[in-house]
Amino acid sequence: MSLVRSDNGVRLRQLLVAIGEPLVELRTPEADPIVRGVAILDPDDEPGGFEGELVLVIGVRGREAARFVRAAARRGAAAVAVKDAPVDLAGTAAEAGIALLAVAPGVRWDQLETLSRQVLDGAALTDGVQSESGDLFALAQTLAVLTGGSVSVEDAGNRVLAYSRSDDEVDELRRLSILGWKGPESYLALLREWGVFQRLRDGEEVVRIDERPELGIRRRLAVGIRAGNQHLGTVWVQQGREPFAERAESALLGGARLAALHLLRHRSGAGRSRQELVTGLLDGSTSADLVAGQLGIEPATPATVVAFAVRETEPDQPAHELHLAEMLTMVSVHLTSYRRGALVGGDGARVYAVLPGAGSLAGLVNEVTQVAGVLTRRTGVRVQAGIGSPVPSLRDVVRSRSEADRVLDAIGERRDVATIADLRAEVLLGETLNLLEANPELRDPAVDALSAHDAEHSSELVPTLLAYLDALGDVRAAATALHVHPNTVRHRVRRAAAVSGIDLGDPRERLACHLQLLLAVTTRAAPADVRG
Repeated sequence: MSLVRSDNGVRLRQLLVAIGEPLVELRTPEADPIVRGVAILDPDDEPGGFEGELVLVIGVRGREAARFVRAAARRGAAAVAVKDAPVDLAGTAAEAGIALLAVAPGVRWDQLETLSRQVLDGAALTDGVQSESGDLFALAQTLAVLTGGSVSVEDAGNRVLAYSRSDDEVDELRRLSILGWKGPESYLALLREWGVFQRLRDGEEVVRIDERPELGIRRRLAVGIRAGNQHLGTVWVQQGREPFAERAESALLGGARLAALHLLRHRSGAGRSRQELVTGLLDGSTSADLVAGQLGIEPATPATVVAFAVRETEPDQPAHELHLAEMLTMVSVHLTSYRRGALVGGDGARVYAVLPGAGSLAGLVNEVTQVAGVLTRRTGVRVQAGIGSPVPSLRDVVRSRSEADRVLDAIGERRDVATIADLRAEVLLGETLNLLEANPELRDPAVDALSAHDAEHSSELVPTLLAYLDALGDVRAAATALHVHPNTVRHRVRRAAAVSGIDLGDPRERLACHLQLLLAVTTRAAPADVRG
């Protein structure tokens, strides 16, 4: 576990940590060359060049391997692996300037070759990432917040790519890893003995590792970073003074999936960014087929869009931008753990998640509610979310996004998360009021006359008439809402009709008046959510 990186390859000791010493033993302890590849040396073949490679000497054992060790060294090999290697073979290797690995008798050569190549391939994928790994450091910091621990991201060779910064207590293993030194051998041996490294390589499960007080090692969670069957690395979380957060394992899984995407983007090094593709998909400027092809998704996949917004009454612009950045990363972590194929991007002052695949609406609402709660606690400002209807394919995502936006526009103060089904009436009303606001020629001048009268005479005709119409003409209900006597309501309603000339007995005039009064009230104040 080291922060020291080579341009290409993996330090031999890092390779051994990843492979596991039950398989091989380093017989030249002073040697730690960089290994750049794996080669097989068969005694029946003519040796070629082995520059920087780990050479597996098959077909010979014991002292018979001595001349092949020397031959591999002459051809530039970094290390050789031999079965039944005698003690004096280490002296031969040291004299030749090459590292010697003794392979356990029961280990198959193909097994050792496969494990070595997996580590080297994963390291090759991440070469150069650290110098431009701001995204990984930001991800590590976000995961530290969500898990309540100290996070490090390592590649397949156990080299640290990024880590979180905190004032929490760290143990010796984390301290040595961040400094670029090797962790305690006794603890690494325990991890191998418990099968931790094997479980991290084999599947996508969060592995729990108990604390070891006698070694000064705290409790940990870990999960492998994977792309298909390829192991790319590991995300580790060390527990600090406080227990892990309730949803730490879910956040860790989502973080590992995002880390895999970051590493793969680094390898490809070309094309539009994932966020650009998601933003283009959401606004219809990028073909759904192109996005699907770039991201490896079937275009006919059903999908649902969720929109998140920070609600601030008097936003400070730098703080608002920080909240949006935090929201983007946290939504990515949580919803990627909830739905592997989640696509997350920002557009203006909102963050959107496209969730491919069918699923339970109740489950989605519950997940989004928890995410909104986490975001609110983290940012210190209210976060609300709107959920659009499921659409049959990625080509229809714009429609689900439009519904999610409408839900956010209509959600009000009473709830933090809602679906289009929850607020269909409010959405319809909001769309109608937007139409009235955008088209002044549709408004009735008689209603504007009431506002002018109130302004001139300090009267209360507009709020009284609105309360009366909201109460469907129930004078006592309107009086209760306004905290006045019913006779006061009756007097003001008659006065409003006289001033404006509106026929409150005509249901159509009454409806038009009601809508225009609602527009006047709703445009007075609204939470800050400026899209741009």
